[in-house]
Amino acid sequence: MGSGLLQAVGDNVQFVLVCAVVIAAIILVSHFVEVKVLKDNIASVGKVKYITICGMLGALAMILHVFDFPLVFLAPEFYKLDLSEIPVMIGAFTLGPVGGVVIELVKILLKLVVKGTSTAFVGDLANFVVGCSFIVPASIIYHLKKTKKTAKLALFAGTVCITVFGTVFNALYLLPAFASLYGMPLDTIIGMGAAINPGISGVWSFALLAVAPLNLIKGVLISVPTMLLYKRISRVLLNVAQGDTGRRRSQPQA
Repeated sequence: MGSGLLQAVGDNVQFVLVCAVVIAAIILVSHFVEVKVLKDNIASVGKVKYITICGMLGALAMILHVFDFPLVFLAPEFYKLDLSEIPVMIGAFTLGPVGGVVIELVKILLKLVVKGTSTAFVGDLANFVVGCSFIVPASIIYHLKKTKKTAKLALFAGTVCITVFGTVFNALYLLPAFASLYGMPLDTIIGMGAAINPGISGVWSFALLAVAPLNLIKGVLISVPTMLLYKRISRVLLNVAQGDTGRRRSQPQA
């Protein structure tokens, strides 16, 4: 499995470099927002415990990611849903947007080690970037004012972002990239979508009629459990960080 993963990386160097640039850009933007906008709203928990929390939640997210599932009545089977963004979102609500991005990245890296890639890394990049399109805006909004009402608004905004961004990103980049790297003609992919929904006739109709509903459902599947679980799980995470020096985090209100 390890040699196959290395071979896949070697065969897709350009795409891997694109992945690295995208990941770095998302982290830098999130860090800029934390420093310039959120400032003291992001509590310091210390490097060791920050890494510990990211590692624990990333591992949990990876487990949930492995158990993904298709919705074959909406999109071809290689489009799958998973619940891995739930621990990522909880971590982002606890640590801030950078923490959420780090947890999302840990999830993807662990998944590649455990399961490898079946989509020439396109699906893995998609899962990371589209996941961040929910996690980053939602966590930024929540950390502006940590209340239950703001948490609901944040999750709603995240659902809108993941639906809109996921649709556009698939149409402009992911579908063509998947067709190229996986060696499958784009018309074949469109045809697979048309077999499910006759309204699909091109890349944009595929994205609007297949990808958008999937991302909308994913946004709801992230939001509802996060609202139900965050307050309880955050207490455990805060206890992990309780001994740190630096700014103390106030009790979460969401």
